[in-house]
Amino acid sequence: MNHDGPAEETYNPWTIVNAVFHHLVDQGLHPTFSDAGDPGVPAAEMLRAFGITPAAEGDARIRHEVTEQLAALRAAMLDDK
Repeated sequence: MNHDGPAEETYNPWTIVNAVFHHLVDQGLHPTFSDAGDPGVPAAEMLRAFGITPAAEGDARIRHEVTEQLAALRAAMLDDK
């Protein structure tokens, strides 16, 4: 693991968009993305404006933890047979 600087943060774009939309609705606003068509492009632009890299696979740290947990489960299941 490289400790020379902060790792780039990645998140599933829809997690962030959902949080922002809920905040705006709580403020009495009615947010929309792209009245017609795929809202993914404006959502990704919003994330980049916040300094967040849109990544469909989500938070890389969580993905790594899940991979480790699955490997441990596979090892446990194969060892029990």
